[in-house]
Amino acid sequence: MRATFPILICAILLSVLTSSLDAQFHLFGPRKPKPTPQPVRKASEFISRQALVKVNQSLLKQATPDNTRIVVSIPKQRAYLMIDDKIVADGPISSGRRGHESPTGHLHVLEKDPNHHSNLYGDFVDGSGRTVRGGVSARIDSAPSGTHFAGAPMRWFLRLTEEGVGMHVGILPGYPASHGCIRQS
Repeated sequence: MRATFPILICAILLSVLTSSLDAQFHLFGPRKPKPTPQPVRKASEFISRQALVKVNQSLLKQATPDNTRIVVSIPKQRAYLMIDDKIVADGPISSGRRGHESPTGHLHVLEKDPNHHSNLYGDFVDGSGRTVRGGVSARIDSAPSGTHFAGAPMRWFLRLTEEGVGMHVGILPGYPASHGCIRQS
């Protein structure tokens, strides 16, 4: 045991010495360069850019409630106002996110309301109209004392289902983000 102790000490010293010399003089080959840190990206850079609304003005003059229909492309996150097979207007949408997918198929407008407010999603506000708690669900969240529920505005609402899903003006982040409605600009 005593004979191996000096050998062990020598091995440790040799290891420390060679690693120190390698760090200083690169004895065992070129040192790999450290990767340069990438600049921090803003969240807005991850959101896909959507083309703005395009309108064919000459076709728009021909549009009536009887000859138009709306076609929504969930994969493209676009809505098209159509006359027969011609596109009158083409604009961005945001459909229902995972777990709250927008309904698909042939749907009919059940109700039109230019100043609709959600009865499910909104804010708890106090008597002076100040938001005490925002982004709440009337089904899940309890109103803090002295507040009441104020539904989120859904301008130009077109109800498509009895459950309350529809199309309305809303935030368009470039991906499915709603609770099932089809947001438009």
